Amino acid sequence: MNVVGSGHRRRLRAAGRHEPGPRKDEISLFDVVMMERAMVLAARAARAGEVPVGAVVYRDRKVLGEAANNREHAEDPTGHAEIVALRRAGRMAGSWRLQDCTVVVTLEPCPMCAGAMVNARVGRLVYGASDPKAGACSSLYEITTDSRLNHRPRTIGGLMSDRCGRLLSSFFRERRIERRNRRDGG
Repeated sequence: MNVVGSGHRRRLRAAGRHEPGPRKDEISLFDVVMMERAMVLAARAARAGEVPVGAVVYRDRKVLGEAANNREHAEDPTGHAEIVALRRAGRMAGSWRLQDCTVVVTLEPCPMCAGAMVNARVGRLVYGASDPKAGACSSLYEITTDSRLNHRPRTIGGLMSDRCGRLLSSFFRERRIERRNRRDGG
């Protein structure tokens, strides 16, 4: 799993280490297609001024819910892509229990989203880039694999992590440039 923060990547390289992506037997071609879809949603969110994260919930090759971050637009602190996609999937499935579903998301879920997946009994989680500042699946916390909880989705990180990470890095780089230009009067 590659990490979003370039400083973390540099430290790993300096130590002669890297974080591997998922094993080939853990990921299907359909997972890759769904991650591509999540990245399209994330790019759309970036154009709308939202942090570029996209999520897709599917079961048996059928999409039940998908979303991108919409906190700014919806003025909703819970407007993370995963939460919105889980809500839509629950409505489509006619149940809050999503045990036979996979969630694909471009960024390692935060504690709120990881907890929602545990509570929704999601069967499988596949994420792209790791999040060293808020990741709750392996980076800071391990909510989705914590044996003390009543459910643990199979969690696979690192799918297309470089591409997912670049999308986030370029978004935040552009935001910093915009802030600097406003501050400098340009």
